Amino acid sequence: MEAITAREGEIATHRNQGTVKVFAKTIEVKTSERTDLINLTDEVCSFVEATGVADGQLQVSVLHTTAGIFINEWQDALLTDMKAIIEKVVPQNLDYQHNVYPERSDCDKNNAHSHLRNVVLGHSLTVPISEGKLVLGKWQRVIFSEFDGPNQRKVFLQVFGI
Repeated sequence: MEAITAREGEIATHRNQGTVKVFAKTIEVKTSERTDLINLTDEVCSFVEATGVADGQLQVSVLHTTAGIFINEWQDALLTDMKAIIEKVVPQNLDYQHNVYPERSDCDKNNAHSHLRNVVLGHSLTVPISEGKLVLGKWQRVIFSEFDGPNQRKVFLQVFGI
């Protein structure tokens, strides 16, 4: 994984001049568990580098209401803790109105917890690009989170910059 880590000192504000370019790509993510975490960092970094954008931003958007995206460390014990805290914050088996089908909801999937977990973690993030690489901290990784799997998911990537 090629990413720039936090730098010391000032960063020039007008380092590059040129035409603003926009690149987009939709990637597919296959999940294997009800709640699953997938490291997208290498794939996202490769896309950014392939665009040739030197300075700009990457926008990552999950195209589903029952999945999320976030940045954190990719470490086994921490990943286990993340899944556990997601379950504690938004438990799967509460009496959600969304799950009362057909009396209160038009959805028979019994997946209210998945939608609510998306609200907590979020569906998009923005990462700066500098010198042609994502600016991430030493341990930071882009992590996709499945809440209603297993599934085949889509994640939209958009790079814009010069």
